[in-house]
Amino acid sequence: MALPAGDIAVHDETADASLEPEARKKIAGRSPTRIAFDRLRKDPIAVICFAIVLLFAVIALFADQINSLVGVNTEVVRASERVNLVTLLPLDGPPNHGFDPEHPFGVAPGDGTDNFAVWTKGCQTSLFLATMAAVLSTTIGVALGLLAGFLGGIVDSIISFMIDLFLTFPFLVGALALAPIINDRWATEPEKLRDVSFWALVAILTIFGWMTVARLVRGEVLALREREFVKAARVIGVPTRRILVREMLPNLIAPIIISFSLGLPAYVSAEAGLSYLGIGIIGRESWGRTIEQATPWWEQYPQFLLAPVVGIAVLVVALNLLGDAIRDAFDPKTRR
Repeated sequence: MALPAGDIAVHDETADASLEPEARKKIAGRSPTRIAFDRLRKDPIAVICFAIVLLFAVIALFADQINSLVGVNTEVVRASERVNLVTLLPLDGPPNHGFDPEHPFGVAPGDGTDNFAVWTKGCQTSLFLATMAAVLSTTIGVALGLLAGFLGGIVDSIISFMIDLFLTFPFLVGALALAPIINDRWATEPEKLRDVSFWALVAILTIFGWMTVARLVRGEVLALREREFVKAARVIGVPTRRILVREMLPNLIAPIIISFSLGLPAYVSAEAGLSYLGIGIIGRESWGRTIEQATPWWEQYPQFLLAPVVGIAVLVVALNLLGDAIRDAFDPKTRR
């Protein structure tokens, strides 16, 4: 860009060489993404929340190894070895006994399954499912938003109608209608039902989650397509696909990251809520299923319910605060 008269910059390599490394680093140009990540790094709330999310991610990735290290598993055991067959409460550990090092979170009443093993596997299920749903919904939303905003006309009208249509349909009603149908279809095949129920829930969350991203991306593209670099690319005959991928998409990184980071906790909560209602995952450990099983035992065995509830609460709050921090970091108008 041309400099105004009187402000002509003269590059002096000798002067640059005499600068200290830190000084040269300070004057070096930084991209908006680099500036945003620098702001995140200096934000204590973002750092703490990132550490918490990273801890949960490590637990989810290495759940089996952690359980082996602690010496626990989710296998069904003989109930009489761990619970009182009359009260169905654990023989050792909470709620009637002290801490049991062999079972850090105690055991489940009735069947005696180790709660720590169930908790780590539930973390794995919730995070994996939420991540898959967030990735798929973001990908679909970005693709449709790009096409709607850039092409306009009939394409924009059709995609906008689809966005409005899906936004008006209640998510819970759709989940209550679709999940039982899918689960009943595979009810006689437990092994397949385990995977089918998981991917069915991913599909349901994706189907009802892409619209917000698509609407956001469409609005950004409507503004970007009037910029000079896009008009110049169209004038010289650059293919539409190349314009979308090479010119538009890099300028949408900030809203995409923000949408993904704010959508992730919503999917974690949705998975737990649907599993609690009994229309979520079948055949896998889940925090929502644990809450459903633990609710009747709240008065006699509160620790059984607290473990998954605290896990969901801490993870969702950390993800939400991290998402807010990312949004503020990428917004040039904020000064937090």
